[in-house]
Amino acid sequence: MQITPRAFAHVRLTVTDIDRSRAFYEDLFGLPVAFELPPDADDKTREELSFLFGGVIYQLGDSLLGLRPVASDRFDEDRVGLDHVSFAVSSREELEAARRVLDDRGVPHAGIKDIGVGCILEFRDPDNIALELFAPAS
Repeated sequence: MQITPRAFAHVRLTVTDIDRSRAFYEDLFGLPVAFELPPDADDKTREELSFLFGGVIYQLGDSLLGLRPVASDRFDEDRVGLDHVSFAVSSREELEAARRVLDDRGVPHAGIKDIGVGCILEFRDPDNIALELFAPAS
């Protein structure tokens, strides 16, 4: 018998500065907030949302993407753990539009690369976490 997951439920990234990371992810992706601690939360709500650790969780399709502000160092994909996070887009045209968005916002990237099964656009967040956009081959 094996465990047979059908998808990721969520991914949560640890970040050093929640305000800076929120600004980056919200500006680029505009994802709706699924969970965050309201500023006027009572003790019961604080207890129920303690799993946020002062961070935020966004809705990303059927999954969730969270930011947790507890990191004390910088990301390095050559260490044990996360290598990168890849976000799916529908087409090469969406990658071209995303490249223009990154350029407009001054976010360095590696350009669009054809990897045979599709194309990718690689860039990094403010904590140097490796991110990519992937469009399948048409």
